[in-house]
Amino acid sequence: MAMPQNSTRENGFCFAQPLSFSCPSPRPGKAGRTLGAVSGGDGCSTPLSNGITSSGAPSPSDSCAEPLCAPTPAEEETPFEEGIKYVSAEGEELACGWGAFTPGCLQLCNTSKGVLFFLCMASFLQGMTVNGFINTVITSIERRFDLRSYQSGLIASSYDIAACVCLTFVSYFGGNGHKPRWLGWGVLVMGLGSLLFALPHFTTGPYEARSAAEVGVCGGNHSLPCSQAASSLSSYRFVFMLGQFLHGMGATPLYTLGVTYLDENVKTNYSPVYIAVFYTAAILGPAAGYLVGGMFLNIYTEIGREIDMAPENTLWVGAWWIGFLGAGAASLLISIPILGYPQRLPGSQRYIVMRVSEAHQLKDGSHKKASDPDFGKTVKDLPRSVLLLLKNPTFIFLCLAGATEATLIAGMSTFGPKFLESQFSLSASEAATFFGYLVVPAGGGGTFLGGFLVNKFKLRCSGIIKLCLLCTVSSLLAIFIFFIHCPNMPMAGVTQMYSGSALPGGHLNLTAACNAQCGCLQETYSPVCGTDGIMYYSPCHAGCKRVSENLRNGKKVYHECSCVDQALLPGPGNAEPGKCTSSCAKRPLLLCFMFVVILFTFLSSIPALTATLRCVSDRQRSFALGIQWIVVRTLGGIPGPIAFGSMIDKSCLLWQDQCGEQGSCYVYQNSAMSRYTLVAGLVYKVLGTTFFIVACLLYKPPPPESAPGSSDASENGTSDLQEHKPSLPAEEDI
Repeated sequence: MAMPQNSTRENGFCFAQPLSFSCPSPRPGKAGRTLGAVSGGDGCSTPLSNGITSSGAPSPSDSCAEPLCAPTPAEEETPFEEGIKYVSAEGEELACGWGAFTPGCLQLCNTSKGVLFFLCMASFLQGMTVNGFINTVITSIERRFDLRSYQSGLIASSYDIAACVCLTFVSYFGGNGHKPRWLGWGVLVMGLGSLLFALPHFTTGPYEARSAAEVGVCGGNHSLPCSQAASSLSSYRFVFMLGQFLHGMGATPLYTLGVTYLDENVKTNYSPVYIAVFYTAAILGPAAGYLVGGMFLNIYTEIGREIDMAPENTLWVGAWWIGFLGAGAASLLISIPILGYPQRLPGSQRYIVMRVSEAHQLKDGSHKKASDPDFGKTVKDLPRSVLLLLKNPTFIFLCLAGATEATLIAGMSTFGPKFLESQFSLSASEAATFFGYLVVPAGGGGTFLGGFLVNKFKLRCSGIIKLCLLCTVSSLLAIFIFFIHCPNMPMAGVTQMYSGSALPGGHLNLTAACNAQCGCLQETYSPVCGTDGIMYYSPCHAGCKRVSENLRNGKKVYHECSCVDQALLPGPGNAEPGKCTSSCAKRPLLLCFMFVVILFTFLSSIPALTATLRCVSDRQRSFALGIQWIVVRTLGGIPGPIAFGSMIDKSCLLWQDQCGEQGSCYVYQNSAMSRYTLVAGLVYKVLGTTFFIVACLLYKPPPPESAPGSSDASENGTSDLQEHKPSLPAEEDI
């Protein structure tokens, strides 16, 4: 097995004072266990500041330093198979492995790309589980465990609550500790949360669909009695909340320590690209969660049991738990390699030495305190760390801008499918598919493109903030598309009277002479589309007498519907289950501009994150991200869906009637929904634009002479290092 090698150009530093030692020539075919030296031209070794070996071939930097002593004969006898040991100048282990087990094959993954791969897998699983599976199966869980909407809302909110509770602790102590271990344990806890979330399926009895009269024809429409006692299964909501709490705890290190670990171990110019790839994986996760979760919901929850029920039945419960088992097992596996990474990757010391500080300069000079190597290692420094961040106006306004963007993202991701469903008269699955087609290319592409632009144009902190401002203004202009809306499909008794005339004063009237004798109940909502192009509340409200099955497509067809007029033939018409198809000519325009809004909103996410990392001191980066996530979740992620939901609810025409209590909304007024969405979007986009402008104006970069080099120095290899000659710590000059 060949020894891992790196060229001196990649990792070597030249010392001002050459040191010379006599040393014997090493025996061929043998290698020392400690790789802390570089072979010189005469077979001796030159140590590197990061502890990486270099090839034995002469290099241009050999003239900069004399070779140091090679391994002793005793060390040469150590077999290579016992494990490779990378040691930094400070004695820090830089090998990939678990304890003393550091085989050479694992070192192939001990690179920034290897870390990026496993972190992308972890973020993909987190997005698929929390933002994909949860949103997909929440309705099935409500039905299976007799939960109300506010109870399922508490389940969803438990994730953000856990994140807010843990962010300060994890980002502060994890930022100054062994980041891969925090990340690995976090992914493991996230996997345990997924397994716990699936546990209620195995601890409850088999699901028995409650027998109810068929949602059917005139004279046969009945409902369950309202005086049913609450089921004891609703107590399982606490198990789901605990599972979500573990999800939030486990994901906390991922988006704080994971980002800073990537940023610390790659070149400054490459950092936005790495972070963009990381976040793109997190965005693709929910898309996969919707697709895979939807497939599992077409399988009956009691696998292997035959049942005469179709997935379209309102009592159907799909196999909601399978996805959580798979995601939990995958998270446990992914945590193992992440736990094996060193605190600092081999070769990263060069990037740390050559990194140019772009931290905001405070007038009183207190920002220099964060440069102290001992700063942030104890709880006593926590208040001072918070104070330093609060005195950084650029950081504060970037956090506020991120909160406004998070509000829009959270609101649109929650109610975007509902908006499409109402505007284009789609089913819930069709609306989710359309929204997925928008989010995957626009959200994922925008996230990656944002990081690419920062790297392509080598933007500094002020330029990055200006890019964020440009993206926000572009999405602000595109959001005016919500002035346009599609008209509501006509619905008898809701948008118009059964006779076709307008409803007086907007009041509902679901009863007419054609269905007065049917005894229809409002608790049963099952819309049908008549051959006259009008929707009806249910087959009973359409006055349908018979039902049959279409042999071609297997769908039900309702006949002799007294409320449905036939255009050509006299007598009652027919109706089919589902909504009437909308032929809105404005659909392409609406979808196109919604794509633009989503694209530019996500386009600014990675640049804003990069600007946050640049405007604070290096030792405060993890803690700054933690504080930012708290602000974003508290002011944006948690209240965002509530704000959008309350505004959209104002446009409701038809509410669900649950035994006299108001339930969810069945039908929205499209014009009002577009108007309220426009108002909410404008308010938050104007706020975001304002915050980015203030952040750009208040940013005070460090003076040029304070930088040890330029960002180009890290691009140009050893020659630039020799030109600038950065001072190295004394303990590294051994």
